Amino acid sequence: MAVPVEEAIAALSTFSLEDDQPDFQGLNILLSTERQATVSPIEYADVSAYRLSLVEDTKAINQLNSLTVEGKEMSAVLYTYRSCVKALPQLPESMKQSQADLYLETYQVLDLEMSRLREIQRWQASAASKLAADMQRFSRPERRLNGPTTTHIWSILKLLDVLVALDHLKNAKASIPNDFSWYKRTFTQVSAQWQDTDSMRDELDDLQIFLSTRWAILLNLQVEMFRVNNMEDILQILLLFCVETLELDFTLLFPERHALLRVLPVLVVLAAASEKDSDSLFKRVKINRLVSIFKNDPVIPAFPDLHLSPAAMLKELAMYFQKFSSQTRLLALPAPHEILPREAQEYQKHYLIVNHIGAIRTEHDDFAVRFASALNQIVLLKQSDASDSEWCREVKGNMYDVVVEGVQLLSKWTGRIWEQCAWKFSHPCKDIFPQEHETSTSFSDYEKVVRWNYSPEERKALVELVSYIKSVGSMMQRCDTIIADALWETIHGEVQDFVQNRLAIMLRTTFRKKKDLSRILSDMRTLSADWMSNTANPEVELPSVQHPGEDGNGNNFHPRAVAPTAAQVHCLQFLIHELVSGGNLRKSSGLFGSSGLDIPPSELKLLESFFHKLSFFLHVMDYTATIATLTDLGFLWFREFYLETSRVIQFPIECSLPWMLVDHVIESQDRGLLESVLIPFDIYCDSAQHALTALKQRFLYDEIEAEVDLCFDQLVFKVSENIFTYYKSCAASKLLDPSFIFASDNADKYYVPPIRFDSIFQMRRMKLLGRTIDLRSLIAHRMNKLFRENLDFLFERFETQDLCAVVELQQLVDVLQLAHKLLSEELLLDSFPLILKEMQENISLVSFSSRVSSQILTEIQNDLLPNFVLCNTTQRFIRLRKSHQSQKPQLPLVKLSFYCGSQELNAAYQGFAQLYSEFFGLPHMCSITKLLGSRSIPWLIRGLLDLLTTKIASLEPKLSVLQGSLPKSIGLLPYDGGIPGCVKFVQEHLHWASKSDLRSEILNVLKEVGIIICLMGLLDIALKEAETAQFMQIAPWLGLIPGNDGQIQQALTESGHSPMVDLFKSITSAIISSPRCPSTTSFATLSKQAEAADLFYRNNLHTGSVLEYSLAFISAELDKYQSKWNATPKTGFIDITTAKDFYRLFSGLQLGYLEEYSQETLNKSEVLGDSVAWGGCTIIYLLGQQMHFELFDFSYQLLNVAEVESVAVAHYTSSERAKSASYLQGWDKLIDGAKKARRLNNHVFSMLKARCPLEEKMACAIKQSGAPLHRVKYENTISAFETLPQKGA
Repeated sequence: MAVPVEEAIAALSTFSLEDDQPDFQGLNILLSTERQATVSPIEYADVSAYRLSLVEDTKAINQLNSLTVEGKEMSAVLYTYRSCVKALPQLPESMKQSQADLYLETYQVLDLEMSRLREIQRWQASAASKLAADMQRFSRPERRLNGPTTTHIWSILKLLDVLVALDHLKNAKASIPNDFSWYKRTFTQVSAQWQDTDSMRDELDDLQIFLSTRWAILLNLQVEMFRVNNMEDILQILLLFCVETLELDFTLLFPERHALLRVLPVLVVLAAASEKDSDSLFKRVKINRLVSIFKNDPVIPAFPDLHLSPAAMLKELAMYFQKFSSQTRLLALPAPHEILPREAQEYQKHYLIVNHIGAIRTEHDDFAVRFASALNQIVLLKQSDASDSEWCREVKGNMYDVVVEGVQLLSKWTGRIWEQCAWKFSHPCKDIFPQEHETSTSFSDYEKVVRWNYSPEERKALVELVSYIKSVGSMMQRCDTIIADALWETIHGEVQDFVQNRLAIMLRTTFRKKKDLSRILSDMRTLSADWMSNTANPEVELPSVQHPGEDGNGNNFHPRAVAPTAAQVHCLQFLIHELVSGGNLRKSSGLFGSSGLDIPPSELKLLESFFHKLSFFLHVMDYTATIATLTDLGFLWFREFYLETSRVIQFPIECSLPWMLVDHVIESQDRGLLESVLIPFDIYCDSAQHALTALKQRFLYDEIEAEVDLCFDQLVFKVSENIFTYYKSCAASKLLDPSFIFASDNADKYYVPPIRFDSIFQMRRMKLLGRTIDLRSLIAHRMNKLFRENLDFLFERFETQDLCAVVELQQLVDVLQLAHKLLSEELLLDSFPLILKEMQENISLVSFSSRVSSQILTEIQNDLLPNFVLCNTTQRFIRLRKSHQSQKPQLPLVKLSFYCGSQELNAAYQGFAQLYSEFFGLPHMCSITKLLGSRSIPWLIRGLLDLLTTKIASLEPKLSVLQGSLPKSIGLLPYDGGIPGCVKFVQEHLHWASKSDLRSEILNVLKEVGIIICLMGLLDIALKEAETAQFMQIAPWLGLIPGNDGQIQQALTESGHSPMVDLFKSITSAIISSPRCPSTTSFATLSKQAEAADLFYRNNLHTGSVLEYSLAFISAELDKYQSKWNATPKTGFIDITTAKDFYRLFSGLQLGYLEEYSQETLNKSEVLGDSVAWGGCTIIYLLGQQMHFELFDFSYQLLNVAEVESVAVAHYTSSERAKSASYLQGWDKLIDGAKKARRLNNHVFSMLKARCPLEEKMACAIKQSGAPLHRVKYENTISAFETLPQKGA
């Protein structure tokens, strides 16, 4: 059924488009076609409607503003100019005949660039002429009133600032004269074939003079200005306005202040270089005031990477203006490079942000709280009925005051960054300490002023300030629609209160008898009073001067969101200016000094306050544009001047200030700065916007975009590395043994302090150069790669070490797995088992081997078997001192993040690993079972059994040789010869002395067979431990309980199911019976899955033994050699003298080994350990020769003889006993060795009887899951073991 549209819309209105993504970025750049409110949208054409004498003035203002806009475009062209000569081709000697064509092509290319320079030349001449003509209007004697207005003064100063900046830029760009010289040279070559080139040559000469003359624009302006007399007056007015505005800090935005500082030295030079005596200038503007201003700001920002110095400008301009050269106090000011070190340190305290960051931090916190409070009041006001007009006016007025304060703070903070950059550019770093990886010792000028000129503390402070600017700007911009009405109503209320109430009082008191001045006040009320909102008096016919509110009571008017226009503000400022000045533009006391018109100080103060508020109104009304201007930090990227001086195409990102800030946040590991890691990327957005809209150069945008791509890749890489290292450290710290931490002297070094990466993990929509980037997804992708690289590193490290390092590998894999688990709570990562299988090359369904299992089997075969010996007491394998190790690859370089994350944790885990590096035992086997799992353990077992088969097969030819050398008859050892006689008897009959190498080979093979059997025993114990842990987990779910006879029983519920199945069945039935159940099929499937799980786990309870399985396999393998090693006696009785069975061979080998050991002819490095007994006794037992061996073993018989002798010695006399003791003393070691060998053999036989009774000689089988089945009853053949995966699978 279709949903009604109204309901659908209501449902959509309940959805929230907001998410929990933190705000890490500044303002998004908004495209707008609207002009700024500070500029009249109709170019002040509405001024004529107010019937004021400002028509001529507004036309001049419009003309000056247009010239200012054109001048900024010219400055953009000049600033972004790059030399074309570098890109021009050079012809080889073989193509000199094409030189004329090359000149023509070069001329055509350069002519396009020179046309832009000619356009700049023509424009500056026109602008200087128009500016001089406009200023000359105010030098006429008849101009007493009506000008210049404050708006007009600002227009003049802004155009003058553009001319000064353009002239300074022309002086700084060395590539322009270089390109021009090439252009003139090519013109000379090309124009030889042309006619009538005189005019072109004249243009070239003029352009050459313009480009080669320093301060040509200012010199031309001076010529144009002083074509008439009395220009000193307007210059002094401009100069006084600049000084007063700077001293009283009447500028709201930092660009205005910097513009005044840039034009002030030029105004001083022009005014002092006039034809009249300059003493009159310094009577109105004391020279101390100028010196103070110039000293307070020795460096002024001009362009992103260019600065101006008032002292340097004054000294250089003194050469061109001779009259100014007499001003020694001004010329004595030091240039930036002339400042003394002590004074430079004082200036650094002013310019460097790091010295003010504490106060800035306090200002930011205080403003953020008060702005949020004021905004909450506005929201509450909108939600209430707003019956209390006084409270409404107070709330909105407070909001306006807070906004003005925010604008002032943003202006001050951004201005500080501009000024710090200018100071850094004027004071390059002299002492450079390159980093370890730096190979070059020479650095470019840009590196000296940027890369090496910011200390870590200064970078931190700059990051903080950029964050404050962007956060405050974003906070203010985000609520513009909420507070817009309140701001406009406050401005409307301020204006109406002044013109309807304050001026009414002035008309009745101060200006009552001054008709000229009363007319000015009436004009002010006429052009700006909003009588429609007045509620005190109805609209009635009033005299021309009489207006509502003049009866003595203040008018009440409704607040309206109707702010004054730029033209109204312009007219109001003009009228206040005319009222206060009284027509005298040349007051030395300033505009609001002693007026001489008998205006009371209180009313003068009121006029002054409202006059300056009018300037602030324009910026507040242009809310969005003002905040965008104050938060624009794109200048931190531009470096056009230094690209030219360094003669490079572009600098590396290490020299880029935005990336330096990002890199500092990452490398400093400052947890407080981490959330600001993305803020510097807003600088790239600002610079890209500036390149496209202000500079209008696509190539600059392309360079910014290329750098952003590279920097963002580096950001993802470095942030991911930090996140990975942090979570690895957390995992390693959590897995540390608590007893170890408790026993440590400094346990705090193993503690990992928390770092808030949560906000970065939530960044799904990062705005960068118009693109939306899912940073969370990129970090997750990088994390998946890092986990794979880390596992590959661990496996490579393990492959370069011996098998004892498997414990360390298992610990590090556990650390990595826990780190993956912690990170998976924040990011969507691939499952760790999948990553592990992929890196072990074990992802195929038919692949049972893996990278680690193959390495383990290789190490067992090539290192453990030949180079280790068994200690049966500790069940450990010890490496021989002089072992022969195979050549292994070099150990890979250790990365902190790929090990445990920190040096302290690395040292701790390496200490743990060192404890297990000198032996191989049960801990190592437990690690192997955890690493390989049930998938690869059967493959490892199969490999070991195949290796065992090979070893047993290699015994057969060697034993055949020994069997052939046995005597035809050898009986029991004679008792009458004693121990020496028995030993001699064996040596004479065996004749194995010449076969020592063969005996050594056989013993080594038996040792390796015994090692494999012991490895199976250790593996069996490790698997049993894992199975026991699993059983304890599943027993409650399956209802398993111990029975009366010690066997496991299953306690079923009343329904005949296990507790797990019964639980899920009851849950399923309860859900299905509910009428709200959406799908019954899925829950029924859940119940079936519970039954399948119950069946699966119950079938895996009764598992067998790997050791029993291995013994059954060996028994089946030995059946091949029954005829050779276990021949049936022909007589049916035990063959004592002629037997050549295996037990007789092993008996001789054992006695020979013991004899060599007792005589110390066996080197300690050649000790075979206890595994020989395991190998030999296992074969003897499985061949059914245990009883024969215990009866006829030579060493056992030797012990019997020794026992008889010891009993006989007990009956001797003391002299005979001493003689017998000295006689037996040489055979003590042989007797002790034989006793140890018998005890060891008895231990092996007892274990074999317990695990593999001969009366039940049946085979076992192992399932593909790795679980052996217990005692499967079928014939003992090799085919019974084919359920194991093959070694090559």
